[in-house]
Amino acid sequence: MNHLKCLIIDDEPLAQNVIENYLKEFSFIELVAKCQNALNALEWMKKRRIDLIFLDISMPFISGIDFIKTLQNPPAIIFTTAYKEYAIESYELNVMDYLLKPISFERFVKAINKLGDQASEMIKPINGDAQNEVFIYVKSDKKNVKVLLKEILFIESLKDYIKIHMQNKTIVTQLQISAIEQRLPDGFLRIHRSFIVAKDKITAYTQHDVEIGKHQIPIGRSYKMIVSKNLS
Repeated sequence: MNHLKCLIIDDEPLAQNVIENYLKEFSFIELVAKCQNALNALEWMKKRRIDLIFLDISMPFISGIDFIKTLQNPPAIIFTTAYKEYAIESYELNVMDYLLKPISFERFVKAINKLGDQASEMIKPINGDAQNEVFIYVKSDKKNVKVLLKEILFIESLKDYIKIHMQNKTIVTQLQISAIEQRLPDGFLRIHRSFIVAKDKITAYTQHDVEIGKHQIPIGRSYKMIVSKNLS
């Protein structure tokens, strides 16, 4: 299994150290860097693939919530904050968990266990079989199910789950859309916070939506430029 690449973004060194020490207990997570603000984190994100961020909300320059809104394809996010009042907004941003400081190890483990299930079942490199058909495995109905990428029409986010729409069936699995996006090849395009499409399955598109057969999929306002560059 690939290691999850992780950043800690927090302006409090003590809070950084607590999370770093907790992470040492989880062998599938690799801490790439500790950053004191989001601007430092962006430099790391340009250099390395990042799968997971432990993100404080109240920080200098830009808040954690505003930082997420600037990211085109955010990785999995776990908020670490002393403030309860941001919880509702955080879930609207599809963050994986919301940890209140001081963070107990027990509560931290619960957050990681949620991520760990996904890591062991989904965070794997894309493979090919003897016929060189590219595929991934996803967990559905307590089984690891092989999904050929050539059969995927589009992927839909359902908060903590995704629905993979295929030519003859759909599969639902517990995973954030940003996690699967980073493991898909260039033939797939994120067109909305909640949708990834297979470019070769697109039958028509406008400024506002993409058609794949009978499915009409909206283009998010912040994705219009990237969609136009990829499809025009």
